[in-house]
Amino acid sequence: MSFFLEFVRDPMTVGAVAPSGPALAGVATAAVPRTGSPIVVELGPGTGAFTEVIQRRLAGRGRHIAVEINARFAQRLAALHPEVDVVHADATDLATVLAQRGLRQADVVVSGLPWAAFPDRQQRDVLSSVVATLSPHGVFTTFAYVHARWAPPARRLLRSMRSRFDEVVISRTVWANLPPALVYYCRRPAEAGVHDALR
Repeated sequence: MSFFLEFVRDPMTVGAVAPSGPALAGVATAAVPRTGSPIVVELGPGTGAFTEVIQRRLAGRGRHIAVEINARFAQRLAALHPEVDVVHADATDLATVLAQRGLRQADVVVSGLPWAAFPDRQQRDVLSSVVATLSPHGVFTTFAYVHARWAPPARRLLRSMRSRFDEVVISRTVWANLPPALVYYCRRPAEAGVHDALR
């Protein structure tokens, strides 16, 4: 199945013409701990560029739940990675996805979502979903392409993340990715009432 074909079919949910490269995958998944039994949620895994790296870091520990809105991507990912709990769902339904599995919180949320393609409301709803389900000491990671970093959607996303997390750290530029990208590490989600007041 062609990633580019899926982009042509639905550019607003796929959001890129090619999957992320291994260099970006390594930086984006660095928050996944190599010890313990963490609950790791992956949003928008697509064809699995980050999935494989998360699995290597977990090495059979914890739980890995991948939430994918594209049915064809979800089906393919489930076949390639039977050890991953692949869910065909919207990222805004993350609380329901976890509750159906007897879980309330995730330790790490890794996002491959196409934020630049999202309107303001959708960005806010997905971020609110992440904050509501992330543990107090959890980490949320996502990425942006360097060339689009100062575009309105990217700037809006950064403002939203800073209003919802106590700390947002920006990685070095991953020049080896095509196109070059950077990763945001968001730690210590704010109380719901605080970030809702900042909307």
